[in-house]
Amino acid sequence: MKIKSFIPFVLLLTIGMVSITGCQKGDLIDNPNVASNNSLVPVSLLLNTLTSNLIRTSELPWGTSSVGSQFDIANYSYYRGTNNYNYGSTTDSYDIFKYAIKLQQQSTLQLSNQTNKYYALSLFFKAYSGIWLAQRVGDIPFSQAGNATNLTPKYDTQHDVYASALSMLDNANTLLGNLITKTPTLANTVLDSSGDIFGLTYLQWQKIINTYRLRVLISLSKRAVDNADLQIPQQFVTIMGNPTQYPIMTSNSDNLVYKFNATNRYPTFSLGYNPYNNFSNIGSTYLNITTATQDPRTFVVATPAPASVAGGKAVSDFTAYVGSDINQTQPTLLNNSNNGLYSFANYNRYYVSSTGASAEPFVFIGYSEMCFNIAEAINRGWITGNSATWYTNGINASLANYGLTNGEVLTISFPVTSTNTALNPSLIVQGGTWGTATVNITQFLANVAYAGDNATGLTQILTQKYVSMFNNSGWEAFYNFRRTGVPTFGQGGAGIGTPNNLIPRRWEYPSSESASNTANYQAALQSQFGSTTDDPTKDTWLTK
Repeated sequence: MKIKSFIPFVLLLTIGMVSITGCQKGDLIDNPNVASNNSLVPVSLLLNTLTSNLIRTSELPWGTSSVGSQFDIANYSYYRGTNNYNYGSTTDSYDIFKYAIKLQQQSTLQLSNQTNKYYALSLFFKAYSGIWLAQRVGDIPFSQAGNATNLTPKYDTQHDVYASALSMLDNANTLLGNLITKTPTLANTVLDSSGDIFGLTYLQWQKIINTYRLRVLISLSKRAVDNADLQIPQQFVTIMGNPTQYPIMTSNSDNLVYKFNATNRYPTFSLGYNPYNNFSNIGSTYLNITTATQDPRTFVVATPAPASVAGGKAVSDFTAYVGSDINQTQPTLLNNSNNGLYSFANYNRYYVSSTGASAEPFVFIGYSEMCFNIAEAINRGWITGNSATWYTNGINASLANYGLTNGEVLTISFPVTSTNTALNPSLIVQGGTWGTATVNITQFLANVAYAGDNATGLTQILTQKYVSMFNNSGWEAFYNFRRTGVPTFGQGGAGIGTPNNLIPRRWEYPSSESASNTANYQAALQSQFGSTTDDPTKDTWLTK
């Protein structure tokens, strides 16, 4: 894809940059205050740019990915946007790719080798950027992308992108592992305290890379048999069979967590949602699962539907929690919500702290998901092991992210400000105490006991992975649904908003492609879909 920002490469490393919108004389191309491709750029600054931009706005809690995963359903578009799946042209990840290449170049130039920690991380970011876009659209420019002299790079097949990315991840792990082997104290040393916003150690970065690689491998489950050259199950075996060479996460302390603060505020504040809690409901796809299994996460994520409580149900009654159906049009959703038929998000958890201090951490790549991925690999016969243990570990890790303990008494707050006394006979102030519920983890775990390495067990693994990703992990819950069909997402109704009211199978290519790289773009469409129509209803190689 044409990466216009490559020319010139500008990092805003300026001493006193003059605005190009003002009247000035001189050659702007040779502006001495702008970093050129031959300039020395601090590698910590490049790493900071990469880690700061790794997670997109749509991937944050309560964003587009939350709606697309049917965790959060808007009932009023003015404040919370729509629920439809007409995503159209995707954004791209070539900014990550661009800075990863620059980190490679600068770390090689400044450290005189390609075995340093920055070069290792540049491989991770290159792999991540390629997979990020390929899993959205299909074939993409990758091997020729980033060359400033080639503005019409060829498209690599999705297969080749994944093959290259998996190799990069393997090499990144090896480079960091070699550094730790040479100097063991590096394992628990922060890799770059000024450049890495996550503040991870060398060993934690190695764990992130390998845990992410397990995610990528399990995402290829539909291609594990008919693409033997990728060695998908075998790579899983290699990682799991050698924890010294391929360390993976061992607890929630290894999670890649995106932290919010006074400047980078929690999304219900930064996206302007506060205090409009009453214009969004918890989705039925999620709540139908948690209420049926008596999952205590129900009590911390949601509040009871007001009409259920007004009808005599206790706030500790799981049947009092009712999810919103994404199939319905927004006027219908708003009417039903105004009548108290749906559960809202927990106001005291998500709407009282601009730093997200009362909310669960936003885990982007985490231990809980990894446990479920390993359980799935065992269930599918890729590796040997105790899938029930990994499955239970995944559930317990998710419960721990919510701070839940067995026997704990939770305060249930009133969901929204209301003057409808028929629905709210005791309180009209949003966030006021409504009652209590006791956490019963023992009963919940008994309700979801693993059924064994069979189809039922696989469905349990995928279902609990979905629940653990509530407002976490970006688009992963959506991608897992697209790959497996688990859990069953709501679709077919007018609320989906697509021409056939079905959830699309992919995004369309960035709109600049048809104009900037026309021949390669059309050739990629033809080879994948048998026409030059950029059709979001078609599956790519990854999910066919």
